[in-house]
Amino acid sequence: MNRKLIFAGLFAALSLAVPANAQTTLEMADITCKDFSGYDADRQDFVANWMRGYFMAAKNLTVIDSRYVKRNSQKIARYCKKLPNAKLMDAVEKNAR
Repeated sequence: MNRKLIFAGLFAALSLAVPANAQTTLEMADITCKDFSGYDADRQDFVANWMRGYFMAAKNLTVIDSRYVKRNSQKIARYCKKLPNAKLMDAVEKNAR
Protein backbone atom coordinates (compact mmCIF):
# COMPACT_ATOMS: atom_id res chain seq x y z
CA MET A 1 0.00 0.00 0.00
CA ASN A 2 2.70 2.48 1.00
CA ARG A 3 4.74 1.53 -2.02
CA LYS A 4 1.86 2.43 -4.39
CA LEU A 5 1.35 5.71 -2.57
CA ILE A 6 5.05 6.57 -2.85
CA PHE A 7 5.10 5.80 -6.59
CA ALA A 8 1.91 7.83 -7.13
CA GLY A 9 3.45 10.77 -5.27
CA LEU A 10 6.70 10.47 -7.19
CA PHE A 11 4.83 10.32 -10.50
CA ALA A 12 2.79 13.40 -9.59
CA ALA A 13 5.89 15.32 -8.55
CA LEU A 14 7.74 14.46 -11.75
CA SER A 15 4.79 15.37 -13.95
CA LEU A 16 4.54 18.77 -12.28
CA ALA A 17 8.26 19.42 -12.77
CA VAL A 18 7.95 19.90 -16.54
CA PRO A 19 10.01 22.93 -17.59
CA ALA A 20 7.99 25.98 -18.56
CA ASN A 21 8.29 27.61 -21.96
CA ALA A 22 10.53 30.64 -21.93
CA GLN A 23 8.70 33.92 -22.27
CA THR A 24 10.17 36.60 -24.45
CA THR A 25 9.49 40.29 -24.51
CA LEU A 26 9.16 42.37 -27.60
CA GLU A 27 9.67 46.15 -27.55
CA MET A 28 7.17 47.26 -30.17
CA ALA A 29 8.66 50.74 -30.58
CA ASP A 30 12.02 49.27 -31.60
CA ILE A 31 10.79 46.99 -34.40
CA THR A 32 12.04 48.11 -37.80
CA CYS A 33 10.43 47.29 -41.12
CA LYS A 34 13.37 44.98 -41.82
CA ASP A 35 12.88 43.17 -38.50
CA PHE A 36 9.19 42.73 -39.22
CA SER A 37 9.81 41.29 -42.68
CA GLY A 38 12.15 38.70 -41.15
CA TYR A 39 9.59 37.40 -38.65
CA ASP A 40 7.71 34.18 -39.26
CA ALA A 41 4.02 34.42 -40.21
CA ASP A 42 2.76 33.88 -36.65
CA ARG A 43 4.90 36.64 -35.20
CA GLN A 44 3.99 39.00 -38.07
CA ASP A 45 0.30 38.37 -37.36
CA PHE A 46 0.85 38.99 -33.65
CA VAL A 47 2.71 42.27 -34.22
CA ALA A 48 0.26 43.46 -36.88
CA ASN A 49 -2.75 42.77 -34.67
CA TRP A 50 -1.12 44.46 -31.69
CA MET A 51 -0.32 47.53 -33.80
CA ARG A 52 -3.85 47.61 -35.18
CA GLY A 53 -5.33 47.46 -31.68
CA TYR A 54 -2.89 50.03 -30.32
CA PHE A 55 -3.59 52.63 -32.98
CA MET A 56 -7.33 51.98 -33.02
CA ALA A 57 -7.48 52.47 -29.26
CA ALA A 58 -5.45 55.68 -29.57
CA LYS A 59 -8.06 57.00 -32.03
CA ASN A 60 -10.94 55.62 -29.95
CA LEU A 61 -12.16 53.46 -32.86
CA THR A 62 -14.18 50.34 -32.16
CA VAL A 63 -15.08 49.13 -35.67
CA ILE A 64 -12.71 47.29 -38.01
CA ASP A 65 -13.34 47.86 -41.72
CA SER A 66 -11.59 45.14 -43.70
CA ARG A 67 -11.22 47.44 -46.73
CA TYR A 68 -9.04 49.81 -44.70
CA VAL A 69 -7.07 46.96 -43.13
CA LYS A 70 -6.11 45.67 -46.59
CA ARG A 71 -5.37 49.13 -47.98
CA ASN A 72 -3.34 50.14 -44.92
CA SER A 73 -1.36 46.90 -45.04
CA GLN A 74 -0.45 47.53 -48.68
CA LYS A 75 0.59 51.13 -47.98
CA ILE A 76 2.70 50.10 -45.02
CA ALA A 77 4.36 47.32 -47.05
CA ARG A 78 5.29 49.79 -49.81
CA TYR A 79 6.65 52.26 -47.24
CA CYS A 80 8.69 49.54 -45.53
CA LYS A 81 10.08 48.34 -48.85
CA LYS A 82 11.42 51.86 -49.53
CA LEU A 83 12.67 52.44 -45.97
CA PRO A 84 13.62 49.09 -44.38
CA ASN A 85 15.36 50.77 -41.42
CA ALA A 86 12.29 52.84 -40.51
CA LYS A 87 10.50 51.99 -37.28
CA LEU A 88 7.38 49.93 -37.94
CA MET A 89 5.30 52.11 -35.59
CA ASP A 90 6.27 55.17 -37.64
CA ALA A 91 5.29 53.37 -40.84
CA VAL A 92 1.91 52.52 -39.38
CA GLU A 93 1.37 56.00 -37.98
CA LYS A 94 2.25 57.71 -41.26
CA ASN A 95 0.32 55.38 -43.57
CA ALA A 96 -2.69 54.04 -41.72
CA ARG A 97 -6.06 55.72 -41.70
